[in-house]
Amino acid sequence: MRVLILNTSEKTGGAAVAANRLMDALNNNGVKAKMLVRDKETDNISVVGLSQSLIQQWRFLWERLVIFFHLHCTRKHLFEIDIANIGTDITKMREFKEADVIHIHWINQGFISLNVIRKILDSGKPVVWTMHDIWPATGICHLAMDCRKYASRCSNCRILPGGGGDKDLSYKVWRKKKGIYDMYDISFVACSKWLASEASRSALLAGHPVTAIPNTLDTRTYCPGDRTMAANAVQLPSDKKVILFVSQRATNPNKGMDFLVEACHILIEKHPDMKDNTVVAVLGGHSEDVVEKIPFKVFPLGYVNDTRRIVDVYRSVDVFVLPSLSENLPNTIMEAMACGVPSVGFRVGGIPEMIDHVRTGYVAKYRDADDLAEGIYWTLNVADRESVRMNCLTKVAACYSQHSVALRYIEVYNQALALKHYRI
Repeated sequence: MRVLILNTSEKTGGAAVAANRLMDALNNNGVKAKMLVRDKETDNISVVGLSQSLIQQWRFLWERLVIFFHLHCTRKHLFEIDIANIGTDITKMREFKEADVIHIHWINQGFISLNVIRKILDSGKPVVWTMHDIWPATGICHLAMDCRKYASRCSNCRILPGGGGDKDLSYKVWRKKKGIYDMYDISFVACSKWLASEASRSALLAGHPVTAIPNTLDTRTYCPGDRTMAANAVQLPSDKKVILFVSQRATNPNKGMDFLVEACHILIEKHPDMKDNTVVAVLGGHSEDVVEKIPFKVFPLGYVNDTRRIVDVYRSVDVFVLPSLSENLPNTIMEAMACGVPSVGFRVGGIPEMIDHVRTGYVAKYRDADDLAEGIYWTLNVADRESVRMNCLTKVAACYSQHSVALRYIEVYNQALALKHYRI
């Protein structure tokens, strides 16, 4: 079986990381998988990139300009919306013609348009679409928050100025998606049970199967190791308790840094002794911008894309805290668990599926800094550290290993192929 995975980027962003890891998992389990990306970033021969030309840049800029116009010429929400109005026709490429199954992941920002998706479906090849957010099930947004209009029809979008009107941009894209989805068979996969449940409510996906399959990772790379050596490599203290926060951009409000700051102040107030034996490591862009806000000693590690260094960071810490306000199935929690590190996060999205409360970490009440602080303290000072560590490793092996995830996707591919032959 030959599978072609489509994703805008090869390595940048959570979807890219997940798609890349899935490609490796499939290739290690008997499937010939390749990735086709707009932005190729490595010399991996299994990844094919589009030629970097002015046309590619123009496609990206054109979509942003159209959205900018509909936002009444403001940058607010500019990257919360995608309309897939322009993209590259990949159906004439050799990689596409050789594939038995086309596997769509995150294809926005000028890579694959809705018209190209229609062409892909017209080819008759089975299509599997992994949702890394809610966009495939809505008109234009990647983050629905409390909006449930997609259950019937997107219009009067909260993101568009003044609600946008009954026939606004969200309605137009919704109608175009529905015209495509209603004509073809698509096997949708969500990375979490939470997202599968949310997407199944969408009127767009009526009649289409939605399966929940988690992301995977290579447990030969993300695994426990010598803490002292790792801490020395990344210049973190090995004689302190280390709280870790990770985000592509540390100041992203959705990642909840403000709640971590508040929780740290609560910990200092309730447990003053922690001031001397606890530090915070911040991995991500703009990490230096939050140093003065946190009452503990802070180690700003900046943005890191070297896998070995990232693993060393996980191996150097005692707890990973992700107080996100919205999440699907964060790769970071999976990575921490694979290194034997417990996590603390809010009860939102797919986080409660990943963290087994007081077994592999602590699930705090949503937007509750007091409970977040309680979870951090429990993990650092109350929990049986070795028991929690082993629970993390056991869960990763059972749920997120390459073998377990690859087998589940192979089953979806086989079902899609069987449906294609049945239609014929």
